[in-house]
Amino acid sequence: MLKENLIMLRNIHGYTQEEIAERIDISRQAYAKWESGATVPDIEKCSKLADVYGVTIDSLLKVAPAEEAGTSILAPKGKNIWGSVTLNDRGQIVIPKAAREKFNLEGGQRIIVLSDEEGIALIPADKFEEKMHKIMKLAAVKND
Repeated sequence: MLKENLIMLRNIHGYTQEEIAERIDISRQAYAKWESGATVPDIEKCSKLADVYGVTIDSLLKVAPAEEAGTSILAPKGKNIWGSVTLNDRGQIVIPKAAREKFNLEGGQRIIVLSDEEGIALIPADKFEEKMHKIMKLAAVKND
């Protein structure tokens, strides 16, 4: 997994092997050996690589199988990619099981739908309302 992830991340970010090697203070040949699978980096170098690519060390080393989706090397730290879903004719989707479990989502639960020009976000209504109440309290304090 590591060698494939290193190749993919380097290409996604548009770096050459030389550029990555310079950023983490190793030779291009050493980095090339990691991408070929001939050798593997130590934990310190993994940490530097993760920082350069903006991912966790865990996601650098592996990708969860589809049934354990939720993290991906493409996702920045603290973000998740849960996989794709298909919108049916009535505009409905099924939220992947791993995402439902992570956020404790259950049938019948209210969800707030937010968007910007690029996409849609779903937030459990209770969490959204809790944050809105906090914002309103802060606004009231500032107005006093």
